[in-house]
Amino acid sequence: MAFTSPKRRSPKKSVSRRPSRAQGNQRPERDPRSEGGQRPAPAQQERSAVRLVTVSEDNDGQRVDNFLMAQLRGVPRSVVYRIVRKGEVRVNKGRVRPDTRLTAGDEVRIPPVSQKQTAAPVVPGERVQAVMEGAVVFENEQMLVVNKPSGIAVHGGSGLDFGLIEVLRAARPEARFLELVHRLDRDTSGLVMVAKKRSALRYLQDELRQKRIRKHYHALVSGRWPAGTKRVDAPLLRYEMSNGERRVRVDAEGKESLTTFTVLADYGGYSLVQASPVTGRTHQIRVHSAYAGHPIAGDDKYMDDVSLKAFRSMGGRRLMLHARALEFTLPGSGEAIRLEAPYDEAFGEVLSKLAGRRSG
Repeated sequence: MAFTSPKRRSPKKSVSRRPSRAQGNQRPERDPRSEGGQRPAPAQQERSAVRLVTVSEDNDGQRVDNFLMAQLRGVPRSVVYRIVRKGEVRVNKGRVRPDTRLTAGDEVRIPPVSQKQTAAPVVPGERVQAVMEGAVVFENEQMLVVNKPSGIAVHGGSGLDFGLIEVLRAARPEARFLELVHRLDRDTSGLVMVAKKRSALRYLQDELRQKRIRKHYHALVSGRWPAGTKRVDAPLLRYEMSNGERRVRVDAEGKESLTTFTVLADYGGYSLVQASPVTGRTHQIRVHSAYAGHPIAGDDKYMDDVSLKAFRSMGGRRLMLHARALEFTLPGSGEAIRLEAPYDEAFGEVLSKLAGRRSG
């Protein structure tokens, strides 16, 4: 048995709205002993001078526009495109287009532009840095993989001073390049890949696009998951609620989405399942589980209030979704690897309690 999508009308092309974050040649010095940062005065405009910047190996192959966005923090993208179009930006003394790819050793002329003086970032304290460093489950010269705790975002923003990537950068001030390969929801725990070189970032993101990286999640869902329901194939559409919160729903106008499911354990009122997303949509596993009639326990966005209250009453304190395993080939060597991340204490406690109640 499989849940299939409603009939779709004129599917839309998927367009990336988030350009890759570029890495500059210099990073502001951080004090790893600091527990926080002062809130400086509001941003002001400052006009920069002409700069000649040599492209490092970490920026080899990067587009000119993305390179400039990293170098000119606070400058609108429209201004970046204008100075490129007018020929004010030169690479090895020649004019370029925004999509021109840079090569290590290239000399980039960056003209004077008005930049906002941004506030210095709040620096994560030593304790949170130590927690994140202790969560690293794999590392080599190309990349590292972290077992992200539930409740920590992968990056700062939207009212958050910092996330996983900012904590790692604070803990490793000598690192020239650290970038997220993919994302996890704030309340989802488990494996997150971080690239240490731009070449590794390009390789891993291409592997994701080609669906050659396998992700396996463990989820505790409400009710008894039917053994015959092994896949949910339903298009997902992102939308905004009246309060500005972003949600996802199954909709014929949404993007094609597919998740496969395997039952791991039956606890009577709950089931532990392995969910393997074939596509990578926002909240995909959460919405597909709810669409199948078995929302993920602790999900305050897609679980009904009665079921959520019942889960809380038994001591459930978190969203019961964990990125358990990754299967991929390592950048550089091409070696096949499988990584697994253990549950955190809160996740394990719920499973132990359900197992005890079941046996009793």
